[in-house]
Formats: sequence, C-alpha cells, structure tokens
Amino acid sequence: MDHLKVKGGIPLHGTVSASGSKNSALPLLASTILLDGETVLYNVPNLSDISVMIKILNSLGMRVEACPDNQVRIWNEKKIRHIAPYDLVTSMRASFFVAGPILAKTGFAKVPLPGGCLIGSRPIDIHLKGFADLGAEIKLQNGFVELRARKLKAARIYLDFPSVGATENLMMAASLVEGVSYIENAALEPEIDDLADILIKAGAKISGVGTRCIKIEGVPELKGVSHHVIPDRVEAGTLLIAGAITGGDVTVTNLNVDHLEPLIRKLKDCQFGLTIKENTIRVIGKKEFCGATIETLPFPGFPTDLQAQMMAILSVAKGTSIVKETIFENRFMHAYELNRMGADIKIDGNHAFITGVEKLSAAPVKITDLRAGAALILAGLRAEGITVVHGLKHLRRGYQGLPEKLGHLGASVFV
Repeated sequence: MDHLKVKGGIPLHGTVSASGSKNSALPLLASTILLDGETVLYNVPNLSDISVMIKILNSLGMRVEACPDNQVRIWNEKKIRHIAPYDLVTSMRASFFVAGPILAKTGFAKVPLPGGCLIGSRPIDIHLKGFADLGAEIKLQNGFVELRARKLKAARIYLDFPSVGATENLMMAASLVEGVSYIENAALEPEIDDLADILIKAGAKISGVGTRCIKIEGVPELKGVSHHVIPDRVEAGTLLIAGAITGGDVTVTNLNVDHLEPLIRKLKDCQFGLTIKENTIRVIGKKEFCGATIETLPFPGFPTDLQAQMMAILSVAKGTSIVKETIFENRFMHAYELNRMGADIKIDGNHAFITGVEKLSAAPVKITDLRAGAALILAGLRAEGITVVHGLKHLRRGYQGLPEKLGHLGASVFV
C-alpha cells in the first residue's frame, strides 16, 4: 500500500530505540569500495536507500549481503568496475558517494548525475571542483559524469560551502592518494566522524575531523574491518517530536545526545520537559507550549532534516514562530500540506511564518519528500480525525519501521 492512516488525539507513551543512521550508513557502504577483503557493518538500517546502495556495490563487482539483525557483509576481492548503473544512481542522491572511491581505486569513474528528493538543486559542483584539485579530468555528457586520472595528486582543497557529501566523497578519494591532502572549510556533521572512523580502522591516516580542516595522508591500501553505524539523529529527533506533539511521555534510547543538542535547545525553547541521560532522552509533552524561531544551518546548527518535523509542532504552538531554511531552497513543500490540515503557515522566500492554531484537522495529504513525510505523520498524530498520508515510498527511504515504532508507543497507525 502507498498510503497510511493516522488516527489523531492519542498521547504517545513508552520507550523506543533509534535505528542506525541512514546518512552515515550510505557513505560507509560506499567507502567499502576502497577496502580490500571482507568488511562487516553493524546497525545498518533496513531502508530502500540502503538496498539501492547494496545493488550499486554488487553491480561494481563486489559481493554484498544484507543479513539479519541489521548487518551487512561486504566482500571486495575483485577488480572494481568503473561504471555505476544509471537506473540505480539516478534514484538516489547519495549514490554519488561511489564516485570518489571508484576514481581512487581505478583511475576512472563514470557515474550518472544523481537523483533523490526534490528539495532543491543540490549541485555536485563542489564535489567536482575537489576532484579537479586532486588531478582528475572531468567530462559531463549524456547525463553522466566522467572522472579520469592516471595518477591522482595530493592537494589542498577549499570547499565553497561546507558540504557534507563533498567532504565525505573527497575524504574517501584522498585516502589512497600519495602525499598529504587537506580539505578546508570541511563539514562538521557527526556522519563525517563515523566515516573517518571506519577509514582509520582500515588503515587511513586522517586527522582534524571535527574541525574545518581535515588532513589526509594517503596510504597504498586499505583493509576490510568491522564497524558499528552511529545512531540516526534525525529518526531519534522525529520520535522525540512525536512524543511532544501528542502531549505524551516518550523516551528514546540508543542515541547520541551531543548529536541532538540543536533540537534539545529548541524543544526547551518550546518549554517541553526533557530528561537527558547517557544515550537516552525523555520528552514530556504538554497541552500548551510556546513557539520558537529556527534557522537551519550546517552542524552544529539546527539540521535541515528536522525542519519539517519542527514545523508540524510549531503549527499548534502558542504565538508566531519563524523558520528560516538556509540549506535547501525548495524545502517548504510540506507547509502547503500542513495548511490543508488547518495550519496557518505563510511562505516568503526562504522564511516560513507560522501562527499557531488551536487544533489541526484530519485531511488527505501527500508526501513530497522524505522528511516532509515524517512531518505529515506527526501532524496526523495531533489532528482530530483520521489523516490519510499518501506517498509512503519517500518514507521508506529514510525511516526503518516508523509506523511500527509509533504503534509501539500507542499510536493508531494503519493501512
């Protein structure tokens, strides 16, 4: 079924565990192109995007198997093919992560321009500029990017924007390049730390992760390892917001508190009660709560991937809230669907002005992108009546068993 029904008005209660991070698992899987031998990844979420990345790796000549208990085993024992399949890469933005590893491993990569959620242009120019700095010749034709280099060279790379994807892609590529490379104005997101951790385990020499300048001293080869994927901070945040918006009492375990600090600050601004312990956060909702001002920014700022979910809760907050989206220029599509449910949201450029309403009402709504889908389900949990949410294919890309987890907390979510 491609729709979900959500019965509103039920406060959520209980404890639920966050899954492994999608945004970390995808570049980790891509990194195994660089790792000779066998690699085992643990805590990999069971998502459609993960399945696509596994298919891409298999198509490149690797043997990849998804196992029970969220394990993925990878055998990299043959020569890597240099062409990534068009139909798979164009279905998912993160598939472009294979470009850097293929280039470093074979000297030639031919990768289709990537697809994904329609939330903005998300150009790959920053990636390509970095590859050029490393000595790659770049050609764009017929929907493909061709990267070629007889021998990559170490370089000092400056990112015009601290792109997470470009930082990861270039860090992977530089790991096998002779000499010392630097990535300046690098992104600080926790997923980059996780990628650096697996590469260092495999034999890479990387330092400066968590700062704006990452140093990579190239090594001749990298070996397979075992690695545990970090918790998904976006899923954990979504579950906490679910508890808050329903006036419930929800505890989320298996999370990294430091990764959720921007959300914690905003939930406190809204005057929700929070109890924070190691790897655990408990949120206690309330009937009335305050609005907030949010500006999405690269980490450690407020994450764009939680903007839509927070907009859902601000729709029923007291007063007027303002959300400024600085990362993606087209990430307010959920606002129009929330308005169908009775929200009062006005869009002006990259600003959303939200006047809190007393109640939301059930309505048929359509998911336009992954995080918008979560926001609409959260709104449905609060609304009067039964909300029908269409377009579940987006939701399956990034949330492992979200309806089941919400059901575990007492929500009435059904097909």
